Amino acid sequence: MRASCLALLALVLAGCPKQVERVAGTDDSRIDAASAQLEELRLKEQSEELPCPDRCTVAQQTCTVAEELCGLVEAHPDRTDLPPRCVQAREQCAQANAGCTRCQNG
Repeated sequence: MRASCLALLALVLAGCPKQVERVAGTDDSRIDAASAQLEELRLKEQSEELPCPDRCTVAQQTCTVAEELCGLVEAHPDRTDLPPRCVQAREQCAQANAGCTRCQNG
């Protein structure tokens, strides 16, 4: 009897998965998505055929995504693996802005 009760309890618990939202997992996904966006923007920005107005638009987009990524990173101060991603994103923003400035100044 006791064994059948334990078996039934195990089945009930196994059959009812709990909905647990993983904040860190969600943020990790968002950080990965932002990193992927930054890579796409970097490749666009490096295109020789990119007209100056488009280059400046890409720079603005790059900086926006970089700051979003850094906001996500700052939400997890205990994660030592994330700050370098923010630094890299901000460096990419600065490089993209420099490219925009160069093309505007001739």
